[in-house]
Amino acid sequence: MPSHLALLSCLLVLLLSLDKFLLHYLKRWLSGGGGSIIPRIPTGAFRPRSHRPMAAAGRWSETAMLVIDMQKDFVDPAMGSPVLVAGGEAVVPAVAEAVAVARERGIFVVWVVREHDPSGRDVELFRRHLYSGGKGPTVKGLKGAELADGLFIKEGDYKLVKTRFSAFFATHLDSVLKTQGIKNLVIVGVQTPNCIRQTVYDAVELDYEKVMVLIDATAAARPDIHLANIRDMKTIGVETPTLEEWRR
Repeated sequence: MPSHLALLSCLLVLLLSLDKFLLHYLKRWLSGGGGSIIPRIPTGAFRPRSHRPMAAAGRWSETAMLVIDMQKDFVDPAMGSPVLVAGGEAVVPAVAEAVAVARERGIFVVWVVREHDPSGRDVELFRRHLYSGGKGPTVKGLKGAELADGLFIKEGDYKLVKTRFSAFFATHLDSVLKTQGIKNLVIVGVQTPNCIRQTVYDAVELDYEKVMVLIDATAAARPDIHLANIRDMKTIGVETPTLEEWRR
């Protein structure tokens, strides 16, 4: 029995010594003075990875780009169309670039176009005099209804036909977007005081969370008209970045 007690005493002393040893180095490590026995762990070693890429991907999956009325009768002077938007041709490259960025980000691209009956019976009353003999602006099947050169509908995009200024008026656009889980809209095209503005105001009233108009990928007949309408849209919470600002 005495030998057992002696052995237990030795073990107790050893444990106490080890405890003091470990406590000494633990204090040094916590204070930043640890040596090679207990290496310091880099402060960022277990820092969680940034969630920004995933958050961005989620945001883009909830975003749609509406490309409005980028058709030859509206933007190509060679067509000699009575509905030509004077500033439209100049923004075709910016619209093409915006669409390319949207596709890279996985944004749902919706091509909103006018395609009218040859008689003009589905167009606004004030424009019906422009239709006769089966011809008129953006008549379905005619060259003027085609997209401007350099713009193409690709697989995965969506084409929506409208017959009034707003892309939401008497169309199923809201249903298509909500079915896709879309909460945010980026809008490009022509023209600012008519189809852009009406679509934007309807989007705001339909409670889309973020509505954005790219100011250099949209146009009107004159710069002053364009900017005046941009200012109006900003007052109702619409974001108005340039293409370069949006793509960052």
